[in-house]
Amino acid sequence: MAERRNRGKNLRQFIILIIAVVIVVAVSVLFQRWWNDRPGPPPQEITLQASVGDREVIVRPYSACEIDVFCPEGEVTDLAVGAEETLTVTLPPEVYDHDFSVLMIYDNPAANDQRLYPGNSTREVEIDGSAELKDGSEDESTDARLLVVEVASPQIGTDKDGHPSPVRVVWSINAQP
Repeated sequence: MAERRNRGKNLRQFIILIIAVVIVVAVSVLFQRWWNDRPGPPPQEITLQASVGDREVIVRPYSACEIDVFCPEGEVTDLAVGAEETLTVTLPPEVYDHDFSVLMIYDNPAANDQRLYPGNSTREVEIDGSAELKDGSEDESTDARLLVVEVASPQIGTDKDGHPSPVRVVWSINAQP
């Protein structure tokens, strides 16, 4: 008789354990779904951080508009970058987990460059304050000074009716001293 009670007790404990495991798994799946589907900040509110040495600024979007829609220009962020200095742009997850591009404009158009980055490839971009240009001869080179840096990223925003819509966001940094 005691053996029968122990089997019944063990069976109840086993069933309670199975129920507890099912509840934990269900709560974990629901939490993960909620976490992945929660809305991020609107594209107009995503900021970058730019620094040169110990100088640091927050870069707000220069423009954030639906694709193929007229977009008014915003404010350009100023951060002086000397010829021998390096500009570091730190990206938030809303930007680095998407494809993004960095356009560097110099005072000599031959030095202008654009870098394309796939999502989750880097969280920081470093840009030299000057670019060395070869002028064709072996010993001659000139430096081009950095003028402007633009970071562009596609985001999901909302249209005028409140529906999800692709948005192209551009952050602009004036690097002039």
